[in-house]
Amino acid sequence: MSISGLFILDLKGNVVISRNYRGDVDMSCIEKFMPLLVEKEDEGTASPVLVHQGISYTYIKYMNVYLVTISKKNTNVILVLSALYKIVEVFCEYFKTLEEEAVRDNFVIIYELFDEMLDFGYPQTTESKILQEFITQQGNRLETVRPPMAVTNAVSWRSEGIKYRKNEVFLDVIESVNMLANAQGTVLRSEIVGSIRFRVVLSGMPELRLGLNDKVFFQQAGASSRRGGNSGKGVELEDIKFHQCVRLSRFDSERTISFIPPDGEFELMSYRLTTQVKPLIWVEASVERHAHSRVEYMVKAKSQFKRQSVANHVEVIIPVPSDVSAPKFKTGAGTAKYVPELNAIVWSIRSFPGGREYIMRSSFMLPSITSEEVEGRPPINVKFEIPYYTTSGLQVRYLKIIEKSGYQALPWVRYVTQNGDYQLRMT
Repeated sequence: MSISGLFILDLKGNVVISRNYRGDVDMSCIEKFMPLLVEKEDEGTASPVLVHQGISYTYIKYMNVYLVTISKKNTNVILVLSALYKIVEVFCEYFKTLEEEAVRDNFVIIYELFDEMLDFGYPQTTESKILQEFITQQGNRLETVRPPMAVTNAVSWRSEGIKYRKNEVFLDVIESVNMLANAQGTVLRSEIVGSIRFRVVLSGMPELRLGLNDKVFFQQAGASSRRGGNSGKGVELEDIKFHQCVRLSRFDSERTISFIPPDGEFELMSYRLTTQVKPLIWVEASVERHAHSRVEYMVKAKSQFKRQSVANHVEVIIPVPSDVSAPKFKTGAGTAKYVPELNAIVWSIRSFPGGREYIMRSSFMLPSITSEEVEGRPPINVKFEIPYYTTSGLQVRYLKIIEKSGYQALPWVRYVTQNGDYQLRMT
């Protein structure tokens, strides 16, 4: 993957800052980008890659700026997009946000970052913690800054000589449930999107080894029925994406995730499971409409997960007509309120134990004159967070910490299941 030029544009397509990496493409070709994009959007055929006169424009939009690359070569678009999103992530670490004003205020540092992050159009150092060691925001200093060893080291994401008084590793397995179900309870679409996140507080250059109850591992080991600690249940992970620190060859051969971690917080891996998921929180809403008078709602919410688990910060968002008034509520648990900007009732339940059912009743006044337009009926949305619980059954079998000094470190593991795009259709 190599790019010829990189641009940051404002919303009108004007160049705020640019960098020419290879000199094989006329940089003035960026003037064609915005008219081309507008034309494609008008036609409804806009995509992340636009091609015009043999030049490919790959772009992303973030806040009020466009990041655009140009190239004449047949580049790997996924790698280019990954590099652009990584640039956004690094800029946000430096400037807290990436907006046109922030770019204009920090163009000197941005040029330095462009030069360090890409060399001749190829991505190089992209870890913000490493970059911050030698590209600082304390300008106008003539001292000679020596780049950290990590820049030229095989482990470019972690510096040497890190020391902590207390060595700990915090691991979070976070799963989001995306679901669409009809009013009869049939699940039309469901998937689990998960990620494993770390906060590493370790001295030196440790190696970590993480074992999961991966289905392929159990098949290779022939031990799916013998590992009682994990009930012999293997989880078939799809679309796995690893942080660059993971040794992929060892994962392919042994199904062991082995890596030297970056310092601080990072996402080790993400995954997806396309599987039939039983609704964790099921909501039924019956609507009784009295013409030109009032409308009444009775909403039942039932938790369908284990009794020992508890869902926190539950929000049930029930759509209502846009012309209702005078709301009245009666809840068996939590609080309910009418939110006019959402045209919805928001029923909030702070703590929702498993195997429970709660009822909320509400009524609204309707106008005496109704519109001829028939309003659609959007689905019910549910928000929740269930700690110490994973829908997929994914478990951490072990987390080993190996460091040449032999210090003892404490690993902490936490599981969280939360809503993603969780929608239930109304009758």
